[in-house]
Amino acid sequence: MAPQVSPRSSSRSSSRSTPVRIVTIWCPEWPVVAAGLTPDRPAAVVHANRVVAVTDAAARAGVRPADRRRAAQGACPELEIVAHDPDRDAREFEPVVRAIAELAPRVEIVEPGTVAVVARGPSRYFGGDESLAQRLVAVVGELAPVTVGIADGRSAAAMAARLARRRPDRTLVVEPGGSPGFVADLPTGVLAQLGEVSADLVDLFVRLGLTTLGALAGLDERDVLGRFGRDGVLAHRIAIGADDRWSAATDPPPEWWAEHAFDEPVQQLDTVVFVAKRLADELVAALAAEGRVCTRLVVVVETEHGERNERAWFRLRGLSSVAMVERVRWQLEGWASQPGALTGGVALVRLVPDEVRGDDGVQSRLWGERSRADHDAARSITRLTGLAGGDAVKVPVWVGGRLPAERFRWVAAASVDADDIGGRCRPDEAPWPGALVAPSPSVVFDHVDGGRHVQDGDHLDPRHGEDRVVAEVLGPDGRAVGVSGRGELTGPPVTLAVAGRRRSIVAWAGPWPVEQRWWAPERSRRLARLQLVTDDGVGHLVALEQQRWALLATYE
Repeated sequence: MAPQVSPRSSSRSSSRSTPVRIVTIWCPEWPVVAAGLTPDRPAAVVHANRVVAVTDAAARAGVRPADRRRAAQGACPELEIVAHDPDRDAREFEPVVRAIAELAPRVEIVEPGTVAVVARGPSRYFGGDESLAQRLVAVVGELAPVTVGIADGRSAAAMAARLARRRPDRTLVVEPGGSPGFVADLPTGVLAQLGEVSADLVDLFVRLGLTTLGALAGLDERDVLGRFGRDGVLAHRIAIGADDRWSAATDPPPEWWAEHAFDEPVQQLDTVVFVAKRLADELVAALAAEGRVCTRLVVVVETEHGERNERAWFRLRGLSSVAMVERVRWQLEGWASQPGALTGGVALVRLVPDEVRGDDGVQSRLWGERSRADHDAARSITRLTGLAGGDAVKVPVWVGGRLPAERFRWVAAASVDADDIGGRCRPDEAPWPGALVAPSPSVVFDHVDGGRHVQDGDHLDPRHGEDRVVAEVLGPDGRAVGVSGRGELTGPPVTLAVAGRRRSIVAWAGPWPVEQRWWAPERSRRLARLQLVTDDGVGHLVALEQQRWALLATYE
């Protein structure tokens, strides 16, 4: 049935003036734990060429989260790099969520590795906040390293959980009403660690002399709004110990539900995800018509045997239909991965917008921000994923590199937040020393040993699947041109030969030598690149490595 959005105001809005007491359960460096990396193994999980999480051994070597990949490898040459996989993080986090759900109802997953629950009921049952925190550490600690923070408001509780990492008992309980004083002495940088305020805004606060949350809290909220916008107001509210988000403790009203009951139980999870996509589209459209956006979504799945799986998902900036579908898939895969948890086909899927707020909109920049094309691409990718499966659709992800074939990597679309595909494909602003400047080539060839090619008309267009595109750069005497140890050509390039077809070279630039990963002999590379323009007006990028020329890319 189509989702219905209730126009009446919620009675919960009155509770926002007083932050709800929240328990945050945090598993530090969860991507590392989910990847199965042991603490004594120097390794890091990398996303978009940035370090996301590190093992203890890597941290001792000087590798830190947010470091660039090459900086991390420079600090620890033996560092093992593992690609970030959000699906893996969510799937492996399911046992932790189930363990927490045994102790506290209405578990809210902020992200894989972080869970929030309302403290009131569980705290009374276990004899107080301290007892509850210790109980959670004891239970969850059997599955993964964990810290627990309890405070008034989600942000304060999240800060407490991170500071608890330094305490022997791994818990930190802030007294009721003490959140403003607790956060006042904390450095402003914790806002970026929570992921709720951009690092650029935090850096601006620091440069303006607002080095602590207490200093930021001392500003007038109207002045903050006028100078820093809505993000600044959010940072200010966190700094004063307030919390403009609410964590539900009651059942959501039925008129907000969007659900689908299957005539026949469904065994394929991809089919359930496809149906959830339709429900999410209808739900988001209905909320948008009311000028609202969902920030907390409850996903309920039931089987023909009465088995029920319910999870709450939170996203501060709001859940688009693409993000909703992604959470449904994570939940289903995590449930199905538990032995004996799912014994029958899925009979019902329900999406409940448990927390909504007014859609303030986003003022896009004139250039460089998310466009309508990005939105349409995300919708198309999600639809294709639902039809063909999570691993059948590939998208490019920027990883950076000096050679054209190294700059992007193809990954399964299911492992990427479709809302962020545009950002994941966009090169970062930091330079790669030794990389060629724009424009980028239009065709990039794989660089693997081999040699199978075809001719296509009058153009040098070798087939580039799994084989290296072997080329020859010849001088006036018909002999191969080389590169000396000083990085100079042994003669002027006159002819380019690829796939048995020769073209005269009318212009050239270079060579530009590059030496990569010199500290790891088994992975090191030393080559010289040369840009050429042939008599058909096509530009080519070639490289000499181990006295052999290869075609890397073509400019058309």
